[in-house]
Amino acid sequence: MREPVVERLRLFLIESPIRMARLQGVGDVKGTVKRVLLELTASDGTVGWGEAAPWEVFTGTAEGVFAALDIYLRPLVLRAPVRRVRALAARLDRALVGHPEAKVAIETALLDIVGRRSGLSVADLLGGRVRDAIPLSFSIADPDFGADLDRMRAMVPAGHTIFKVKTGVKPHREELANLEAMRAEFGDAIDLRVDYNQSLQPFGALKLLRDVDRFAPTFIEQPVPRSHLAAMAGFAAALDTPILADESCFDIRDLAEIVRMGAADAISVKIMKTGGLLKAQGLMAMADSAGLPGYGGTLWEGGIALAAGTQLIAATPGISLGCEFYMPHHVLTEDVLHERVPNRAGHVVVPDGAGLGITVDEASVRANSRILAER
Repeated sequence: MREPVVERLRLFLIESPIRMARLQGVGDVKGTVKRVLLELTASDGTVGWGEAAPWEVFTGTAEGVFAALDIYLRPLVLRAPVRRVRALAARLDRALVGHPEAKVAIETALLDIVGRRSGLSVADLLGGRVRDAIPLSFSIADPDFGADLDRMRAMVPAGHTIFKVKTGVKPHREELANLEAMRAEFGDAIDLRVDYNQSLQPFGALKLLRDVDRFAPTFIEQPVPRSHLAAMAGFAAALDTPILADESCFDIRDLAEIVRMGAADAISVKIMKTGGLLKAQGLMAMADSAGLPGYGGTLWEGGIALAAGTQLIAATPGISLGCEFYMPHHVLTEDVLHERVPNRAGHVVVPDGAGLGITVDEASVRANSRILAER
C-alpha cells in the first residue's frame, strides 16, 4: 500500500476575544489574542489540525508565523510522507531558523493524522500515557485583584487548588498584600505559585524575592530577564522556594547551561518554545537526568494546541508540576473546537480518541473566531 503524503495545507490567521485583561510583567494582554490554525489533508483524505500561538514579547507574532508557514514551509510540507514526522522536522529546521510555533503546528497536525489513521492517540504515539488528568493552574493576572479573588472563591470549592500569581506588575507592597490575602483566606488549601515573567532586574531582586519566600510558594518563575543565569543561580542557592526557568529555557542548549550553572530547580515546558512535542520530550529527558521537574506552560493557545499539550504531558512522566491550560475554559469567549477539552475537579482531562482526540473543522473555525487571513 502506498504511503500517504500531505496533499493540502490550509492556514487561518484568527483573532479571538478574551474575557479579561491580563497583566503579565513584560507584556500585557487585553481585548483579543491572535493565533494561526493549520489544517493538513493527507492523500487518503485524513485531516489533521495544528495551532501556532506566539506572543510578540516572547517568541514572535502571529502574522510572522502565518508568513513562515505560507511562504517558507508550505513547499516542504506538501507531498511529504505523513508518517515521517522526524524527517520533515529536520528539513524544516534546516530551511528556516526559529519560528518554533510554526513548526509545532505542522508536527501536531501530522501526529493528528498518523493517530487518526492508526486509531492511536498522540499520547500513544509518544510512548503511552502515564496520567489521564493533569492538575490545572489558573493564573492570577486580572488588573482587578478583587475579581480574581472572587474567581478563587468559586474555584476552590470545586476542587481547583493551583493558582499562579503574576508578580512584578504592581507595586511590591501591593503584591505582598495580595499574597497575604490569598493565604489568609485559603491557607494551605491552595498550591500558590509566583511568576515574574522577567520583570525584575538582578540588582535588588533577592530582597524582594525573600519577601515572597515567606508565603511558601511552590516555585518562583523567571524573576529576571532570560540571560541573567548567574542571578538565577544565586536565587536558587539563597531561597527556600525553588526557582523555575521559563524564558531562560527554550531548548536543550539552554537547559544544558541552566544545569551547568545551577540556575533553576525546575523548568517550564512550552511546545511553542520547543518547536515540537518530540523536542519537548527530548528536553524533559535531559531535565529528568538532572532531577529538574517540568511544568506545562502556555502562551495564548486555544483548544487545538492545548489538546496537543495534554497529550504530551500525558505521555511524559517528568512534566509533573501540572499545567496552565486554562485559556479555553476561563479566558477565551469562544474556542474553535466542537467541544472543549474537559476540565474536572481542578484537572484537565486528557482527551480520549485517535489523534488529538478533538473535533474541529472549517465550520467551527469560521463560527467561533474572526478570520483575519487565510490561504
